[in-house]
Amino acid sequence: MRTAVTPTTVERFFDPGELIVSKTDLKGRITYANRVFCQIAGYREAELLGQPHSIIRHPDMPRAVFKLLWDTVLAGHEIFAYVKNMAKNGDFYWVFAHVTPSFDAAGNMVAFHSNRRVPSRQAIAAIEPIYAEVLAVEAQHRNGKDQLDAGFKRLLAFVESTNKPYDELVLSL
Repeated sequence: MRTAVTPTTVERFFDPGELIVSKTDLKGRITYANRVFCQIAGYREAELLGQPHSIIRHPDMPRAVFKLLWDTVLAGHEIFAYVKNMAKNGDFYWVFAHVTPSFDAAGNMVAFHSNRRVPSRQAIAAIEPIYAEVLAVEAQHRNGKDQLDAGFKRLLAFVESTNKPYDELVLSL
């Protein structure tokens, strides 16, 4: 069982020419992690394999963002998202994630594939206050379902206020 990690204020970076790559099963358990993923997250590959991808979830990330991500990929669609992750020692790192479902020859969804790139600092500056607002809305509720519902409504309201579909909005940041 994983022990609680306390977030630090130290940001980690990876080279813009590098990609963080991982694969998960349908339950979100890591089945593949490339060298860059292991290095930036501070884990050995053996520590990651079989673990839920949420092992790197930073507490600054609203649950609503992950609901949007999971709803999208489980519906068979790709999604792009800015994500703040947490390394094994509590340091953080930002990524621009592209998550896609993987299908077998019969068209059955069998896994998920994620490539993460270095995001622009401009995009992070734009998305951080939105995530903070959604997280604050989630924190107003004690019940986990109510937290998620309220945060998701706020996230969708923000997207709607831009008059752009989610994908277009994310790619425009």
